Amino acid sequence: MNRNVNSRREFIVMMAGAAAVAPRNLMEAQVPKMLDHILLGCANLERGVAFVEEKTGVKAAFGGVHPGRGTQNALLSLGERQYLEIIAPDPEQRSTVAAHSFWDELGKLKEPRLVTWAAHPGNLVALSAKLAKAGVVADGPTPGSRKRPDGKLLQWKTLNLKEDAGGILPFFIEWGAESVHPSVDAPKGCALEEFWAESPKPQDLEKQFASLGLEVEVKRGDMARLAARIAGPKGNMELRG
Repeated sequence: MNRNVNSRREFIVMMAGAAAVAPRNLMEAQVPKMLDHILLGCANLERGVAFVEEKTGVKAAFGGVHPGRGTQNALLSLGERQYLEIIAPDPEQRSTVAAHSFWDELGKLKEPRLVTWAAHPGNLVALSAKLAKAGVVADGPTPGSRKRPDGKLLQWKTLNLKEDAGGILPFFIEWGAESVHPSVDAPKGCALEEFWAESPKPQDLEKQFASLGLEVEVKRGDMARLAARIAGPKGNMELRG
């Protein structure tokens, strides 16, 4: 009798522990470990910020401009070392940006959509060498920076794949040692619950991710695109490319 009671107690404790751990493990599996941030492109920054606030209940804060790239952004924290970057053309840089650039592509968007994402693999010099050895062509590491509204300078390096499948494959980022990661002081209240890719040929895309050392869920879809689900105080917001 005592043995049965003890076994039952052990079973209850085991199940309670599994129930407590499962949601966190499931979320970890649904979001790539190396995901740094996702980029929501829009033609107008204010409208993009309003769109996200309406869906989530949290207003993204202006981040700054990217000199020479023709863009400006607003940021929203999605948890530890993850954030949403709302990116749009910067009208003040129109005359300095080459034609058919990212500036022009964003300006053509009729509604906000996911345009790409960034992964943080660590040392980009080491990653660049590894990719080159595997025959993967990439550009960089290239230094980048922008001034925050408070005047502080954010610095980073990026490594961009020559073939990124239209933004479905990420670019890689390494933040400067003195730079505060945007997720730390961007407005909080939202969480990235799921991030995935869709493709008519999911196995092919899975192989591409695997060749880059990335664990990304790929679902079958009628077109190749990124997708994400973000939870906020007002409910869930789904974004797609």
